[in-house]
Amino acid sequence: MIYLKTSSELEIIRTNGVILGKTHAEVAKVIKPGITTKELDKVAYEYIKDNEAHPSFLNYNVGGHKYPASLCISVNDVVVHGIPNNYELEDGDIISIDCGVYKNGFHADSAYTYAVGNVKEETLQLLRVTKESLYLGISQAVAGKRIGDIGFAIQSYCEKAGFTVVRELVGHGVGKSLHEGPEVANYGRRGDGPKLKEGMVIAIEPMINLGKRAIHQENDYWTIRTQDRKPSAHFEHTVAVSKDQASILTTFEYIEDVLKSNEYLAEI
Repeated sequence: MIYLKTSSELEIIRTNGVILGKTHAEVAKVIKPGITTKELDKVAYEYIKDNEAHPSFLNYNVGGHKYPASLCISVNDVVVHGIPNNYELEDGDIISIDCGVYKNGFHADSAYTYAVGNVKEETLQLLRVTKESLYLGISQAVAGKRIGDIGFAIQSYCEKAGFTVVRELVGHGVGKSLHEGPEVANYGRRGDGPKLKEGMVIAIEPMINLGKRAIHQENDYWTIRTQDRKPSAHFEHTVAVSKDQASILTTFEYIEDVLKSNEYLAEI
């Protein structure tokens, strides 16, 4: 189902988006070679709880499988849904951190991919293009356009740059449930799909691969990797559809402040 949000509900999601952005920043502060992804997850859990909110992903149930952590942490060739564990980050890794915050009856959802230390230039370019494509997609989230306009903007930009778009995983509506309608694919044709209406809230989240677009799911039910084991990048904002210009309800502001001070992270 697609649910239109009131102005007061949008403000709740925006407020949660600030908590979420600050959560990302707290995690980004401690990203460095040698830290485990489980340690990063603990930082996020404690910060969210300190703000009297709940991690949207923790115990999220799909088909009887409950997600066991607060963050999805996806390193290198993991596209999304990587489970935090005892893996120690290494120089040259990229790490996608996807997080959700639930408070006062609504969710906010966002993701950012970091470059740790000396990352190959072709991989840095993947991160840049993926992030840029996110904002191109957001520019299409205007009342009267269609879902396909968002996907077309992302797909055409990324493929022109020589990268590939994951097809099996898509963005989604966000609100009282973490995943609502409509599905928001990162590929498509102009003018296709459901019409965008003012008050819709959607998560736009390009998942873009350096190599081929094929993916596979591991036996843990959650982890999704590229089949060719080449890197994948993921950036996400929660966005409200408006009449003239999309309104971004989450923020990278706090993350980008940290990127200026954490010597181990490259500014994208």
